[in-house]
Amino acid sequence: MKKSVLLIIIVFITIISCKEEKTSTRQKIEKPKELIKQKEKTQKKDVIIWRGYKPTGSHVGTIDVKSANFKFDGDNLVSGKVIFDMNTIKDIDLKDAGDNADLVNHLKSTDFFDVVTNPTASFIFNKVSSDKEGQLNIKGNLTLNGITKEINFPASIIKDVNGTKTLKSKIIKIDRTSFGVKFKSKKFFANLKDKFINDEFDIAFKLVIK
Repeated sequence: MKKSVLLIIIVFITIISCKEEKTSTRQKIEKPKELIKQKEKTQKKDVIIWRGYKPTGSHVGTIDVKSANFKFDGDNLVSGKVIFDMNTIKDIDLKDAGDNADLVNHLKSTDFFDVVTNPTASFIFNKVSSDKEGQLNIKGNLTLNGITKEINFPASIIKDVNGTKTLKSKIIKIDRTSFGVKFKSKKFFANLKDKFINDEFDIAFKLVIK
């Protein structure tokens, strides 16, 4: 049976511009948890939060959720489909408007996610298992940059005193090069020295279900 949901997905994903910000090695970079709390306080709609890394710093931003549908059998999560609007990629840590625009435009380019060709990304799953402690394992297909790969990750459902359910994942590590994002990858370019971008990106989400 379908249930309406309010979706807050927290995603840390390694997608970073090649542009070297002049102040990146000197400015204080907020910790991921601080940025998450800050964003949650102002959360008004479904959104993804991503975070990416390179030797000289890191960036955090958002991507809007275009649609989200989930099915439950009683209290048991059965399947789901989430569509992400890749045209809504934003950066929330760069204060300089020019640097911010440069980064966002680069993320939308063919070096990264080519949003003209691939305006949406998706995660579709229909395999959910659980162990004796209630730990879930969710398996499904992530489509990013026009490429689909199966991923699986552990998660748990927590119910608060008001009966609200929250689906929380553990950190999920995915190789961005598997989705065709090879820009400044040491796997493909051996002479980058410290100018590389990490191949793996981390994903973590929290899903509040009403």
